[in-house]
Amino acid sequence: MSGTSLDGIDLVYTAFNFDSNWQFEIICAETLPYDKYWVNKLKGLVLLTENELQQIDKEYTVYLASKINRFIHKYKISEIDAICSHGHTALHQPENKLTYQIGNLPDLATLLQQTVVCDFRVQDVRLGGQGAPLVPIGDALLFSEFDYCLNLGGFANISTDINNKRVAYDICPVNIVLNYYVNQLGFDFDDSGSIASTGNVNQDLLNQLNNLGFYKEPYPKSLGLEWVYKNVIPLMDSFKLDIKGVLRTFVEHIAVQISEEINHKNNASVLITGGGVYHKLLIDKLKEKTNNAIVIPHKNIVEFKEALIFAFLGVLRLRGEVNCLQSVTGAQYDHSSGTIFYP
Repeated sequence: MSGTSLDGIDLVYTAFNFDSNWQFEIICAETLPYDKYWVNKLKGLVLLTENELQQIDKEYTVYLASKINRFIHKYKISEIDAICSHGHTALHQPENKLTYQIGNLPDLATLLQQTVVCDFRVQDVRLGGQGAPLVPIGDALLFSEFDYCLNLGGFANISTDINNKRVAYDICPVNIVLNYYVNQLGFDFDDSGSIASTGNVNQDLLNQLNNLGFYKEPYPKSLGLEWVYKNVIPLMDSFKLDIKGVLRTFVEHIAVQISEEINHKNNASVLITGGGVYHKLLIDKLKEKTNNAIVIPHKNIVEFKEALIFAFLGVLRLRGEVNCLQSVTGAQYDHSSGTIFYP
């Protein structure tokens, strides 16, 4: 799994068991950070031509295979049913029937000499869906004890049951914007939100951010890098604030948008995962704006829940079972999504 925040490649070795309900065990897990070459390459994917993208796709697939093989050898993994790969999102424009994840070529199965399940989003978009988020089927079947499952990665996304149907959607950008600005100070991320906490909220900018049209749209809905570069960055830059003020204002914006979603239910439990969990200021602001129980699980779940669930999507695909929900993505019907490649 590689997310829009460009933290690196998340790898998990996990076992699933079904006995009246699904259970899982994360046996080992690791994040392999990107070097500067790949950070710069992946940052600029939305600007490339189709031919350039296809070339990077081939290069990234070879790179991904080498990292997976290294992980297998490091942890002496011998029993593998399948390798399930999300790849890295290059383009996501479901309104144009377009989504493209690099690192999902048939070469992956050949290079790894393993069965590969990948490209989970394409079929859903073809069926009129958003192709995202795909994690909610895992939330429903693996984490059903929580009222809300909230992930704070490049974007904040949430899933919950409403009228006995699973619904899920992207809420707002998180690390994709925070990291963009803190990078300008020479840091990869704002550790614990320490920089943001020294800034002041610009109320005018906050109001304009909260009034962006996306937030008024009904779900299903999802966000991509293109939307951020078109709507968020130019707006924030137009205020010419110092970086501390930009970060502080955007943290407030994130907390406002998320609290509006999780406050629809009273006395609810909210499972929070993803890198944003470590942004102390953001978590504190969320707790201020809700009376619901904020639950931060074990580090392995915080950091690897998405990778775990993409493994689970692959298991469901291999079993021919539904792993993509119409109620979540807006596709024409529930379906079993993903391409299977054999070595």
